[in-house]
Amino acid sequence: MFVDSHAHLDGKQFDADREQVIARARESGVETIVAIGNGDGLGTLDCGIRLAAKYDFIYATVGIHPHEAEQAKDSDFDEMAELARQPKVIAWGEIGLDYYYDHSPREVQQRVFLKQMELASAARLPIIIHCRPSDGSENAWDDCLGLIEEHWAASGLGGILHCFTGIWAYAKRALDVGFMISFAGNVTFPKGQAIREAAKEVPIDRMLIETDCPYLAPVPHRGKRNEPAFVKETARRIGEIRGTSAEEVGFQTAQNFYRFFKLPQTAESI
Repeated sequence: MFVDSHAHLDGKQFDADREQVIARARESGVETIVAIGNGDGLGTLDCGIRLAAKYDFIYATVGIHPHEAEQAKDSDFDEMAELARQPKVIAWGEIGLDYYYDHSPREVQQRVFLKQMELASAARLPIIIHCRPSDGSENAWDDCLGLIEEHWAASGLGGILHCFTGIWAYAKRALDVGFMISFAGNVTFPKGQAIREAAKEVPIDRMLIETDCPYLAPVPHRGKRNEPAFVKETARRIGEIRGTSAEEVGFQTAQNFYRFFKLPQTAESI
């Protein structure tokens, strides 16, 4: 039993064999996948919904990634407000701040982040957070968590810090305002010691796992295209860190997922 809580299956990297990739995930024990609805940017914000409509075991999100924040128009926010009404949309995201690439000016990223928090609150959806600091600085974490604490925590809806890359102190701040912490393949990387230390500290009942595919394929698949079947390797590494099995980590994080999103144990039982 595994849940891939964050997958970009709409990407062109999967155009040649998407159905086979999804079939491999099922054969590997992945029972539920969340298709993240950023797409290739504005104009493709329904990409997760289209996948969720095709597969009973896939859920969807909607959201404008910080990379595309500068392009966001009022009509895009209106479109997302409508898309968020779809029954299989379970979260708003991924949204947040990216100070590493700075594809959009930081003040614009923050403004679009705040606007999407408003929309998510109106839709009564939790948020999925992307946060990446610039080299040698953790300023994105302080800005991102500060905005969440000031403008989101009171909603009581919580959210997910996706593909967590920070230190335990940042995870703790998010946990304190009702967030789940999701770990991806980089927990297996040689330079991922800080992530592993956080994975040891996060309470097991507040943890999720993901692939963020097609990115961040875990060891032993590093350097290849990532896919949902590989989420088991992330579970295995976390199990090693915590002194338990991949299966137990998979089972517990799956239970956490269904509980957090108030979903039935498997999507097939809808």
